[in-house]
This record gives sequence, C-alpha cells and structure tokens, in this order.
Amino acid sequence: MMNDAILRKIDLNLLLAFSVLMQERNVSRAAERLLLGQPGLSAALRRLREALDDELFVRVGRGLQPTPRALAIAPAIEDALSGIERAIRPPAAFDPADWKGEFRIGLCDNLESAFFGPLAARLRELAPGARLVGVAFHKREAARLLDEGAYDFSVSIHDEPASWHIREPLFDQRSISIYDPNQVRLKTPMSIEDFTQVDHVGVSFEGSNSSTNVDVALARLGHSRQVVATVPRFSALPTALQAMPAIATIPESIARCMAKLHGLTVSVPPIPLPAEPVTMLYRRVDRADGRSVWFRRLFLEVASAALEASGCSVGISRAAA
Repeated sequence: MMNDAILRKIDLNLLLAFSVLMQERNVSRAAERLLLGQPGLSAALRRLREALDDELFVRVGRGLQPTPRALAIAPAIEDALSGIERAIRPPAAFDPADWKGEFRIGLCDNLESAFFGPLAARLRELAPGARLVGVAFHKREAARLLDEGAYDFSVSIHDEPASWHIREPLFDQRSISIYDPNQVRLKTPMSIEDFTQVDHVGVSFEGSNSSTNVDVALARLGHSRQVVATVPRFSALPTALQAMPAIATIPESIARCMAKLHGLTVSVPPIPLPAEPVTMLYRRVDRADGRSVWFRRLFLEVASAALEASGCSVGISRAAA
C-alpha cells in the first residue's frame, strides 16, 4: 500500500492527467482534452513521476509509451476515477410511479381536515405503491419530531427554526366564525351585538380557558363573550354546534370544510383578528433530495387546489409555489 507521504503528493488532477495520457499517448491531445496548456500537463506529469519514482511515459517518435509501472497501476487508477464519477454523478430523477414506501406528513388538527384527504387521493394516483401516513402533533413538538424522523415535513404555525431546518411560508391563516343555521338564526355578516350575545364554543388542545385573540379583540372594543364549552380537537366542533345555539371562531381552511360537510354557515367575524402564518418545516439535509422535493411540491399543488376549491380567501404564497 502507498505510504502517506506518496498519497499527500498525489491529487485528483494528477490521476486524471495520468488517465488521459494513457488513453491518448500524446501530450498535445491530452492537454487539449484536459483544457490545459502543454506546460501545465508536463508539470503535472513531472510531479507524478516524482511521487511514484518512475518515468511512467517514454517519448517514442511523436507519441508516448507507458512504462511497465504505468501499465500496472493504470487499471486501479481507472477504477478509482470511475468510482468517483459514479459517486458525484447527479442522482436519477425521482419516479413516484415506481417507488414503494411511506410518505409521512405532520399536520396540526385543523389543516389535517383540509388537506390530508386530497393529498392521499392525489398520491394514490401518482404513486400507487406508496402509502401516506399523517402524524398528529403539537406545534411545540414539531422540530423534535422532525429530527426524530417522525415525518418528512410538517405544516403548522412553526416557531423560529433551527439552523439545520428550513421554514417556508405557505399562507396567512385568518379566522372566521361558523355555526348551525338551525340553531343560530343570524344575518351574515354578523354584527358585534349578535356575536357577543350568542354562546361560543372554543378549541383548545390543552383544555385551556385562557384569553384568545378573539377575547383580546373584543376587549379592545369594550365587549366580551361567553365561552360555554371547549373541545380539544376541531373534529368535535360540528356535533357540538349542531347540538346547541353557539358560534365557534376557527381557522378558515377547516371552517369551510366543516360548512360543506355538515351544512353549517360561515361568517366573517365583526372584529379584526390577526392572521397567523402557516409554514412548512423540513430538514435542510432534505432540501435537494429528489423524493423529498417531489413530495413537498405535491403538497403545495394539492393544498393550493384545496384552498381554492373550499372558497378560502387566501392561497399558497408565490414564494412557496
């Protein structure tokens, strides 16, 4: 085996020069292929001769004849260069039609209702051998679960990302009110008096009764509301609203889905509420991975179509698309 001193004297450029000289047996043609001047190639050959302590090529007429040492090491050098070329060659384009495995996505509760079904259906068309797995999480767990490999990416209102994560904006999520017209008979858009006189149902993953954006906005206008029930998941809202005269103020994406599925009515709240930025979070190491890129693009396509079909007032941002 070559000792370290010899290896330190030989770099990839020298090996490439040797390989081309073996093929061309002519300095001029070899220099042209390597985009080098003849002096540059001659200098590289001199360094290689010194490192290997062998003449390597002998001029015979207008050509070069390799020495026995050159002939002996040529196959190994060709294998090494071929291996490097295979390693750095751009990967083949990802083909979803032939891929078998799981795509995993983390979705918070309200976005799961809006996007998971359409995403699963589209994935079934394009990648029939794949399976879609949805992972529920709280936004505080998003980064940790991503690092643990729980999903390929998550869609939520994410905190500031770590340096090894990428957070891409998707859309600004606003809130609208929803109710059962058989239980609550109101004209839309609602007045603030109507809004505050009807009972309200809240959604809290942790069962918290603390003040929300709705309560803060009402307080600024000198009003308050009565929250008579709090459910831990959005999926419990439709039956709750169908059972009592109450209003819920929730993200627009899920509100419009619920309205279509359960015959509920949506209305713009009579108070200004801040929009919240929904983002996609994924690992920086997956930024250029063919499979990951394809899955993220598929989600953007599906989410954009779902938002438009539901009648949402927002769409996927141009930056994400």
